[in-house]
Amino acid sequence: MEINTRILAGRYYDSVALMAATNRLKENPKVSDAVLIMGTEVNKELLAQGGLLTPEAQQACANDLIICVKCASGAAALLDEAEALLSNRTASFRQSSELPPSIRSALRNHPDLNLVLISLGGSYASREAREALAAGMHVLLFSDNVALEDEIALKRYAVSHGLLLMGPGAGTALINGVGLGFANAVEKGEIGIVSAAGTGLQEVSTLISKNGAGVSQGIGTGGRDLSQPVGGLTFFQGLQALLADENTRVLVLISKPPDAQVTQQLLQTLGDPPKPVVLCLLGAKLPESSARNLHFARTLEECALTAVGLWKGSAVNMSAVLQEEEQHWQPVVEELRAKLDGCQRFLRALFSGGTLCYEAQSIWKELLSSPVYSNAPLSKENKLPDSNRSQGHSAHSAIDLGEEEFTRGRPHPMIDNSLRIQRLRQEAFDPHTAVIVLDVVLGYGAHADPAGELGTAIEQISSELRQNERTVVFIASVTGTQADPQNLQQSTQKLADSGVLVCSSNAQAARLAARFVEGRR
Repeated sequence: MEINTRILAGRYYDSVALMAATNRLKENPKVSDAVLIMGTEVNKELLAQGGLLTPEAQQACANDLIICVKCASGAAALLDEAEALLSNRTASFRQSSELPPSIRSALRNHPDLNLVLISLGGSYASREAREALAAGMHVLLFSDNVALEDEIALKRYAVSHGLLLMGPGAGTALINGVGLGFANAVEKGEIGIVSAAGTGLQEVSTLISKNGAGVSQGIGTGGRDLSQPVGGLTFFQGLQALLADENTRVLVLISKPPDAQVTQQLLQTLGDPPKPVVLCLLGAKLPESSARNLHFARTLEECALTAVGLWKGSAVNMSAVLQEEEQHWQPVVEELRAKLDGCQRFLRALFSGGTLCYEAQSIWKELLSSPVYSNAPLSKENKLPDSNRSQGHSAHSAIDLGEEEFTRGRPHPMIDNSLRIQRLRQEAFDPHTAVIVLDVVLGYGAHADPAGELGTAIEQISSELRQNERTVVFIASVTGTQADPQNLQQSTQKLADSGVLVCSSNAQAARLAARFVEGRR
């Protein structure tokens, strides 16, 4: 089969459009493989790994669209079809009467609107956010690549005008029971969340819902909000709003470790708060607190369980939770560890959620004697030299596939599983891999059936491994609820039927993975 390439110079398309066109092409029985992707250096490296990088594709620039089709015949017609699919999608959007061309026109038609979700390129996003705030609207700024000085200016304006600027890079919010961005169908309730971590908000809100409580509001701030330059402008605003909210009885605060000065300011602001507050700063060392209403949690799981316990009026016993977990998994660990050969000493983790990747690394730092390398590491000395390859035969590795280096010009891994499936195969056939960990995030905006697609791939990989008399352990956590479009129970069952060990939380998956590799020499 030949690889055929067409370059559309200066033609930008969003990742969802590219994924839809790619999937349509792959439905054609003549097509062995197809990729529509922007010509960034990272994307060209991915094409090379998949054996699809042609000399024409190598010459493409970051603003050029690359269309690659691997087929036995009819290449020209297939490349034309790919172009037509993109053109038709663009035309249908332009003709839709339901899509106003600007914020101003939307307000003319619906003057009662008070919140806008913005997902555009960085410089355009800042301009639209500025216009929305000037019109008196709250903003969820989903976009990345917004300049830091723009973020600070926008947030200062929002705070001074009593408006909420969530983001940039705020992937999730739950406002008055409505999920925005990547969000889940959680129960409405009396636990409020302010989070500088998108999948952290998803993980905690779904665990709260699964344990019999509900969420009043979920405010996502964007990952830079608690940095020293931004100073927690949105985080502190959300904190004060939910402390004053009569419908919020318990408050949860989530972040990766903030700037030290901002952390100190946060603790001083909280003092002994007027209602129970659970503070989860992943990987951070916090001082002991004598405040009656301030509770610290080291993992997202502990954060959710503590909040639910406070809401119910009964303290959570994490020691009992961990003991029950160990009793459940120990026989499984003993059985599968016996099937691993002497070379299989390392774990590999492939995450779609950056916060979940960070949480897992925080847990492994405590449980594993050797370091975990990552493209998004806890400390700089554990930075992977090449994000497209794990650390080889010398260390554990955890990859955040949602990092900008992987999502520039291609769909986010919560939407498109193709890159993760490619990496699953790559890691599984590494002779040093003992266990592969992955997160499966359900909800609105996510892939329609991530568990089914990933499960099918894992089943195929496991079958090929068995033919070579090898075993690799696959572990997954599922972030979601029964009410999510993908359904938690069905998704869990699909993974289990594919031979995956399915855990109730990301933290549990990390602990289970550690049991397989710690002590292997």
